[in-house]
Amino acid sequence: MSYEIQKTEAEWRAQLSPEEYHVLREAGTERPFVGEYTDTKTVGVYSCRACGAELFSSETKFDSHCGWPSYYAPLAEDRVEYIEDTSLGMRRVDVRCARCGGHLGHVFEGEGYGTPTDQRYCINSISLTLKPAE
Repeated sequence: MSYEIQKTEAEWRAQLSPEEYHVLREAGTERPFVGEYTDTKTVGVYSCRACGAELFSSETKFDSHCGWPSYYAPLAEDRVEYIEDTSLGMRRVDVRCARCGGHLGHVFEGEGYGTPTDQRYCINSISLTLKPAE
């Protein structure tokens, strides 16, 4: 896949902490209930920590009690891309930043949360940066 923001792995490693690199560039997952945005109620916009692309709004954030920040929709569909992942013997859908390809988390459907989209974007806090509203 070709992205607007392209860097070598060495450039990504120089920019990101080892934990950020593991999640954003190697599709890792941070441990549940430890991320800085899991329980945040601050109004603002969440951007990709790797490239700064605005991805999610606090308006779509909800309490799923799953251990990671959850949103029911991205700011716009062209901000993220979806990649099917069957690596763990089940079907999951990876959510990635459409601008740099950074791994953000996964999206799940039909879990009964009562959100307008019936979707849960389960996103790693370490993949995001919150810009509070002014």
